[in-house]
Amino acid sequence: MRTERGFTLLEVLIAFAIAALALGLLFRAASGGLLSVETAGKYEEAVSRARSHMAEIGRDTSPVAGESGGDDGGGYRWHLRITPIARGQATTNGPVAGAPPAALYAIVVSIAWHDAGKEREFVLRSERMGLAYAQ
Repeated sequence: MRTERGFTLLEVLIAFAIAALALGLLFRAASGGLLSVETAGKYEEAVSRARSHMAEIGRDTSPVAGESGGDDGGGYRWHLRITPIARGQATTNGPVAGAPPAALYAIVVSIAWHDAGKEREFVLRSERMGLAYAQ
């Protein structure tokens, strides 16, 4: 009868294999979490940029139908589309006789960027009132 106590070589190797698998999974989860944090930060930046472009529309003048876009810096690109969706009737009497009728515009601002091998995009939609100029 053997009285020695301890682990056999096979038991030690199995324990090391299990520990290696667990560390590999832990590393993968941590790196995935860091990538998610980075992606969320880029989405937050895109939201801020889209809101900034949206705030510019109709601030000093009525919206004008059309499309525009360009480079927004930092790897971001922006695109703006303004489309009239409803138009009011011109008034012939009252305090603003002869003024152009009011119109409702659909506004779409999109911010796009390239991240982790994928093309990402954030789209912000709104509707604004303005004057209906001859387009």
